[in-house]
Amino acid sequence: MNIRHLLQQRSQLLRQTRLANVAYAYARLEDFGARIERADLRGTATLHPADPSVDRLLPEFTSDEIAESRLEEHFLDEDLAELADLLAFVCEDRQPTAHTFRVERLADQLRPGLRAELEAAGVRMEAALPSPATDAIRSPSEDRETS
Repeated sequence: MNIRHLLQQRSQLLRQTRLANVAYAYARLEDFGARIERADLRGTATLHPADPSVDRLLPEFTSDEIAESRLEEHFLDEDLAELADLLAFVCEDRQPTAHTFRVERLADQLRPGLRAELEAAGVRMEAALPSPATDAIRSPSEDRETS
């Protein structure tokens, strides 16, 4: 492969990258929605992204309706960082922005737009998605073992 070839494929690669990110956001929001449902979390919450300019090095998830201990029980710092990134991507935030939402409606509100974008691009939607967070790349030997 040479540089000219890469430059010719640039727009197609960018489009595929966008679609891969949309698919990832769609699947992860499904995972977050399922976690919220299993935990029976209900109420309005605000996710403040990390913002070093205000001495907030990690995202903060706060709620006047849900006990802080319940939120901490179900969302690690890494989860909140990923959720903040997903919200920034889906909402096309250019600057760190706090998002306030009903936790039980989070996935239902954001996934339809992502699904529409995927379907418009010709992506087939499967009934059950593998979790991108836990779905590891399998080696050829693992594929042979399961065949």
